[in-house]
Amino acid sequence: MPELANPLTLSGYTNTFYAAILEQATDGVIIIDDQNRIVFFNAAAEHLWGCSASAVLGNNVDLLIPLGHRQHHNDYIEHHRKTGIHRLVNTSREVTFVRSNGDYVAAELSLSTALIGKDNKRYYMAFIKGVTEEVHRRKLLELQSEVFAALADYTTIHDVADMLCSKVEELVPNSIATLLHITPQGGLSILSGKSLPSSKINKLDNLVLSASDIQTLRTNPHHACALIWTPKQGQSQLNDLHDCWASAICNGAGELIGIFALFSRNKEKITDWPQKIVTGCIPSCASIIEHEKTLYKINNFNNIDSLTGLLNRTALSTRLRQMLAQTGQAPFAILMLDVDLLQDVNNVMGYNSGDILLQTIARRIAAFCRGQNLVARLGGDDFVVVMPDADRNKACKLAHDLNCISREPIEVKGRDLVASLSIGISLYPDDGTEIEEILGASEIAMRQTKKQARGGFRFFGKGGNSNMRERLIIGSALREALQKMQLHLVYQPQICALTGTLCGVEALSRWQHPTLGFIPPSTFIPIAEETGQIEAIGLWSLDKSCQQVIEWEQNNVYVPIVSVNMSAVHFCSMDLPDQILSVLQKYNLAPHRLTIEITESVAMRQDPETAANLTAIRNIGVGLSMDDFGTGFSSLSRLAQLPLTEIKIDRSFIENFENNISSLVVAEAAINIGKRLGIKVVTEGVEHEAQETKLQQLGCDILQGYFYSKPLPAKDMPLWLDTFPARRAISPLA
Repeated sequence: MPELANPLTLSGYTNTFYAAILEQATDGVIIIDDQNRIVFFNAAAEHLWGCSASAVLGNNVDLLIPLGHRQHHNDYIEHHRKTGIHRLVNTSREVTFVRSNGDYVAAELSLSTALIGKDNKRYYMAFIKGVTEEVHRRKLLELQSEVFAALADYTTIHDVADMLCSKVEELVPNSIATLLHITPQGGLSILSGKSLPSSKINKLDNLVLSASDIQTLRTNPHHACALIWTPKQGQSQLNDLHDCWASAICNGAGELIGIFALFSRNKEKITDWPQKIVTGCIPSCASIIEHEKTLYKINNFNNIDSLTGLLNRTALSTRLRQMLAQTGQAPFAILMLDVDLLQDVNNVMGYNSGDILLQTIARRIAAFCRGQNLVARLGGDDFVVVMPDADRNKACKLAHDLNCISREPIEVKGRDLVASLSIGISLYPDDGTEIEEILGASEIAMRQTKKQARGGFRFFGKGGNSNMRERLIIGSALREALQKMQLHLVYQPQICALTGTLCGVEALSRWQHPTLGFIPPSTFIPIAEETGQIEAIGLWSLDKSCQQVIEWEQNNVYVPIVSVNMSAVHFCSMDLPDQILSVLQKYNLAPHRLTIEITESVAMRQDPETAANLTAIRNIGVGLSMDDFGTGFSSLSRLAQLPLTEIKIDRSFIENFENNISSLVVAEAAINIGKRLGIKVVTEGVEHEAQETKLQQLGCDILQGYFYSKPLPAKDMPLWLDTFPARRAISPLA
C-alpha cells in the first residue's frame, strides 16, 4: 500500500499540533483523501465504530457506510468533486451506521471539505457525534405522541399500526416490524406487517398460544421471540429474515393482549440494541390494541340492546340489508312479537319488574332460536325473529312454539306471572322487498293481533290490510312533507250574519304530494295524530297564519281574526301558551286577532293540564272556539265553566234543516246556548241563501261555507274582496 499523505502535515507545520487536538477530540473525526481513502481516524471514531484505526486507514471510506447507501457513496463524492455541489457538505444531519459488532449507532454528522497541499487536492473531514440513546429516546417519545394523535383523530387501527411499524423500520434499517393482537382464543391476529413474507404470515396466523405460553409471556415478555421465531425458521427463509426481537404486550390490568416483533433482513448478527427499540414501543403498541378493543366494545354497544343482550334495531337492519344484498336470496319470514303483559306489570309492580319480565322472555326466545334464527329487540316490549328459508307453514309453527314458551310461568319478585305474545308475521318477498316495508308489514299484522286476538298471531294480508298499508305509506310521506315544507294553508272566510262583512278566516292545512297527488285533510290529519306529527303541523299552522295576517294588512287587506286548529296533543304540553305568545310577539299581532279552535273532546277533558292551558290562553287575550259543537256528548255544566269565546255548530245540523225539524231544533238550541253563555256562535257548511236566511232569523252570529267562498289560497284573498267589495272589513286604524 503506498504511503498516505496526512493532510495535517501538508499545511507547513512540522509538528503534530492539529493532529494531537483532533486525536483527543470527544467526537469522532474522519478525514479522507482525493481517492476516498481514510487518512485520519481518531480514538473517538474507533469507539463509535468498534474498530481500530489500523483496520480502516488506507481503505475506502465506504466500509464505514451502511450497506443500504454503500453502493452509491463514491458517486456522491465524485459528483461533488466535479461540480462543487452536494447537499451534505457544510451541513449537519442525523445518520445511522453499523458498528463492527452489528449494533446500529445513531449520530450527528457534520461534513466539510478543503483543497490542501501544493496540488490542491480535495480532502473531506467528517465530525461524528454519537447520540444513539438520546435520539432513540426522543424518537420513541415522538412516535408515542404520533400514535396518540392518530388514535384521537379517529384514524383506523390498522393505519396507526402501519405508521408505528414504518417508523420503527426507519430506526432499525433493513428490518420488518409487525404488531400482533392476541385473540380471546389465544390466536394471533396481524394488525400490521404488510412487508412480512407470505410464509411467515401463514405461520403466525396458524399459531395458537397455550395457557402455559400466555402465563409465561405475562412474567417474561421477551419469551415472545422464542414462540414466533427459531433459528431453523431463519435458515429456511434464505434471503428473507435472519433474526428476530420481540416482546409481549400487556395492558394496565396485566392481561396479555399482543406481541410486537422486529425481524431483520441482515445476515450479519446484530446485538440486542433493536430489542431496546422493541421494548420502548410497547406502551404505544398497548395503546393501539386497547383502542381497538374499546372500539369493538363501542361497536357492540351500538349494536346490542343493553337490557337483553340481543341485537338492537340498528344491528337488525344491517343484518337484513346484508341478507337482501345476497344474490338469489331465499324467502324468509319476519315475526314481530309484542309482550302483552308488560304495561300492566310496569304499572302495578314497577319498571324493574317489567325489565325482569323482558329479560326472561328474551332469554327464552334466544335459547329456542339459537343457531337458526336471528333475534333482536326493537325497543319497549317489541322483539323480532327472522326465520331464514321460511314459508307460511314454518312461520306458523315457530309462532305457535314461541307463544308456548312465553306462557310458562315467570317468577318476578315472588309472583308467578304468565305472559303471552301477540305476533305479526310478514314474508319476503311476498309482503315487500325493502327492509322498512317488510318490518312495517309485520308490525301492522302485530297491531292487528293485539286488537283482535291477543296471545295469537296474524299474517300480513295485502287485501285486508290495504288501508293499513296506505296509512303506513302516507305516514312516512307526511314526515318527509314536513321536512320539505310541502304543506300549505288555505283560508275560508267567515261572514258576520248581521252586516255581511268579513269578520275572520279559518286556516286549513292542505297537502299536494309530488307523486301521490292531493291528499285530503280527512286522510292525513288522523294519521298525523296517530304518528305524533300533528303537533308540528299545528305549530307550523299557527306561525304561518299569524304571518299571513300581517302580510295581508301590509297590502291593504284587513282580516280581523284568523282561527287556527289545535289538537289534543298540544294541550298536553304546558309550553303551549308560551308558544302562542311567542308567535304573537314575533309578528307583532294583537292577541284578540287570533282564535284557537279546539275539538269538543278536548274541551270536555277535565285534566289539570288542559284546564290550565285553556285559562292561560284566554288570559293572553286569544279567543277560544269549540269546533264541531253538538257532535259529541258535551256537558252543559262543563261548558259553562270553560273560558270559550265561541262555539261552532257542525255542518251536519244545517244540511237539510229546512225539511228536517230535528236538525232545526238542535241548531236553534245550540244558538240559544251560545247566547245564554254570552259567546258567539259560528255555523259551518252554509251552502245556499235559504240556509243563510234561516240562520240570520235564529240569531246566529257568524256564517261560514261555500255559499260565501271555498277555502282560498292566501294570494286569492285580495281578489275575492275586490269581487265582493261589500264583504270588505274596515280596519279600526283606517
